[in-house]
Amino acid sequence: MAASPHSPNSSFRRLRGQHSPAEFAAMVRRAAREIGETVSCDARYIGRVESGEIRCPNYAYERVFLHMFPGRTLADFGFSPRETVRGRSAQRARPAPPVFPHLIQRSKESDVLRRAFMTGGSATVAAATLSLTLLGDSRRIPARAGEAEAAAVEDAVRQIRLLDDRHGADALYRRAAQPLQTAYALLDAGAARQSTEDRLHAGAGELAVSVGWLAHDSGRFEDARSHYAEALATARVSGNAALEAHAFSNMAFLARDRGRHRESVRAAQAGLRAARPLGSPRLLALLALREAGGWAGLGDRRACEESLARAHAEFARGECGADPEWMSFFGEAELESLESRCWAALGEHVRAARHARRAADLQDPHFSRNVALYTAELAENLARAGAPDEAAWAGGRVLDLLADVRSTRIRSMLAGTARTLVPHQRSPRVGAFLTRHAEA
Repeated sequence: MAASPHSPNSSFRRLRGQHSPAEFAAMVRRAAREIGETVSCDARYIGRVESGEIRCPNYAYERVFLHMFPGRTLADFGFSPRETVRGRSAQRARPAPPVFPHLIQRSKESDVLRRAFMTGGSATVAAATLSLTLLGDSRRIPARAGEAEAAAVEDAVRQIRLLDDRHGADALYRRAAQPLQTAYALLDAGAARQSTEDRLHAGAGELAVSVGWLAHDSGRFEDARSHYAEALATARVSGNAALEAHAFSNMAFLARDRGRHRESVRAAQAGLRAARPLGSPRLLALLALREAGGWAGLGDRRACEESLARAHAEFARGECGADPEWMSFFGEAELESLESRCWAALGEHVRAARHARRAADLQDPHFSRNVALYTAELAENLARAGAPDEAAWAGGRVLDLLADVRSTRIRSMLAGTARTLVPHQRSPRVGAFLTRHAEA
């Protein structure tokens, strides 16, 4: 039976079996290659399917799923008939679905958790977040946290990342403060089992990184720095090297965005030291790219190229079971985007535009925020490379995507592109873009 918009896709979840979302996503990509399809499946896409957000896959994913499980139909996978899913207009005609249906079920198993809620947003996007609140009048944290609480914190991390992929950070950051506070209150209460306490430490730290990223992407840099530092402290206290590497990765990114390029290099190098024993080439590749970005900001081309070479070498080693779940965003599209930023910082905008175009082309269109980001990078580099009409076209595409995405960072990039294009406003295409941008 097909999953309704108001329920998780339990049929698809059963097909995943004992595999993690990241492992199952890797299986999907391998199956796609077997039949000549190209899909950018990752753990976040699997999460969106299982939550019921994706009610019917596109045709490429449909062919892959049918190849993986011969003899089954879309209904067997828990999907709705394609003819009943007609895009955004049909979505808006129906009541907005709860965003965390799987937590609603889990809340029945614990007197600590309450159901998640959705709040209305604009006509085109509902701002949603998870609230880990307490039931009953006492509103007390339990004497000891259990498995349900640890799982709820982990789900909060996944759902915030899924929502950021779809809508950007601006609508989410303020609403994410309560889950983070509750996660640390649960951590402070402690757990009866060491394994549960370890999960709480890891979950609270990852939640701090996620909320820090929401602050980062929405231009609240001091808040982001504070959250990343909180995550790093949690990693150090619990001896969690994977969390430490994640925190340093984001700190390097933040330092680069703030123009603190030497700090960015040092943070990336610290992350590399934490990551080396973990056995994840993809994590080492990402941190090498963070280091390359810092070197590019310092104008050190040779060091930047050396870091890029290391990043490509590690990335080519492929995925493995040691890859952290949060790295599901890091595919070939993100690799191209991060390299694009390096060349842009070194003033090579034609080369940067080439990588940004690849990033936008490779990104799964389900992840609207990243498509908007990569296209904004393309527009910015085309404008600086002396291709105003192409830049205006790309900028117009970003404006289309910003109807559903809320990201201060992307809007700031687009504003910079508009300023660069002002001298070319007599071009019809550029003039049309500048008019649309001013109205937006």
